[in-house]
Amino acid sequence: MLTGLLIVAALIASVGFVYFYGNSAQRRRGPNSYALPQSDGGGALDRALAPQEAAHPGETGLHIMPDNMEAFAARWQTLKLAGRSLDLQYYYWKGDLTGRLLCLGLIEAADRGVRVRLLLDDINNYGFDKTYLALDSHPNIHVRLFNPSRSREDPFRRGIELIVKYFTATRRMHNKCWIADGRIAIAGGRNIGDEYFDASETANFQDIDVLAAGKAVKDAEAIFDRYWNSEAALPIRQLHRIRKPKLGKLRLKLMADCRSDRAARFLAMAKCTPGEASLVLPISRFHWSAEAKMIADPPEKASGEARSEWMGERIIELIKSARTSLAIVSPYFIPGQTGARTMAGLAADGVNIRVLTNSLAATDVIAVHGAYARYRELLVKSSVKLFELKPEPRRHRASLFGSTTASLHTKALMVDGGVGFIGSFNLDPRSRSINTEMGILFRCPVLARQLRAIFESQISPEISYRVSESGGNLQWADVRDGKSRTHTSEPDAPLRRIIPATIIAWLPIESQL
Repeated sequence: MLTGLLIVAALIASVGFVYFYGNSAQRRRGPNSYALPQSDGGGALDRALAPQEAAHPGETGLHIMPDNMEAFAARWQTLKLAGRSLDLQYYYWKGDLTGRLLCLGLIEAADRGVRVRLLLDDINNYGFDKTYLALDSHPNIHVRLFNPSRSREDPFRRGIELIVKYFTATRRMHNKCWIADGRIAIAGGRNIGDEYFDASETANFQDIDVLAAGKAVKDAEAIFDRYWNSEAALPIRQLHRIRKPKLGKLRLKLMADCRSDRAARFLAMAKCTPGEASLVLPISRFHWSAEAKMIADPPEKASGEARSEWMGERIIELIKSARTSLAIVSPYFIPGQTGARTMAGLAADGVNIRVLTNSLAATDVIAVHGAYARYRELLVKSSVKLFELKPEPRRHRASLFGSTTASLHTKALMVDGGVGFIGSFNLDPRSRSINTEMGILFRCPVLARQLRAIFESQISPEISYRVSESGGNLQWADVRDGKSRTHTSEPDAPLRRIIPATIIAWLPIESQL
């Protein structure tokens, strides 16, 4: 009886807390703001891109960036070239070398009069409030956190709040988007941190972003505005008691860090040098398409609402539309029974299906691999070709500090040789049903061929294991030092990875992965 009363009391307290939190958040959100209009008057990005857009009305210019340092350079250059606005939306932004370089760039852009709106998911940003408050104290920088905890300093209270708000606290904004002057946007799989830009000493990700101009940038602006003005996004200054943020101190620290020899070496390797937009950005390499669109989940997904707009269904329909070929790149690949049967059915109809994901030795999330492993045998027996990235970094990829391992982070689809998708969406339950996601969907044969060439390189036996079945057992084939190898168990994975992955495969937690 007492237990039942305690449960009822806890439920009432939870409902009351959520109700109070929601109403309080709505009052504290502040006035809405929106993307600034384009200008025809002479900004660097305007001068470079306005003529291109005029020559391709209603179209989107696209350039894919598989190279980590090029992806950093594109962001760094747009910070230097922006004249009106920067709208940036990320799952997390680390305080490491590349994070500090770009953070200083934000401040310098704001000093020039550029309006900066920075929207970050809150889950990975505990302990960074002083930095965000300092940034927000600049008259031209505005920082909001998505689905934030109200407990900012006490980890115990924060933990209690996350438990009380469990069903909404696990719903995160996984979007990644960078928009400058309403002229150019970067979207894809990269967050802001050293491992995304070949600056990590331990492990670097293999990822892909898309640099876009034209119509898709307008799509991205509309998506950003909807998130920025949503009930789930709160200004950082409304969440904290600190009333004297120290922007000057932050500026001096960032300047010292960014003038270090380490920073200079990285900027030189990434080819970050001042210049005209048409010279320092790959604008001349854009491929223009009338069938390209930036798509995203609605911010209301964070509260389990607006289900009819969730992009997961759109991705599933894209997969089902395959008639000749389907290539999937997903670092966290958990197809579920429905997804596995869908792929098996397509393969039975003659569709050439190839999937690239992380091996157990390479993955940065062992739990996801444990859930994925349940479906390997079914997929392989259904003629779906599985490839798993090896942990060694690619020999020809430049890295500032020579990281010891590599991990896949690209999220991409290619259908029938002409349609592609690049974004933040993984083929797993969390992307489908819990987190908000974003990406660009396009039909462009030239871009699709480029994406396919990257895919073919990544599934080569020097880079990935090919998973197959022999005598009822799985095996992994690859090539090392010019010699073919066959493995009968998870290759190159130590017991400290094999044991937890095996245990997780037995647990009923797939829906949360």
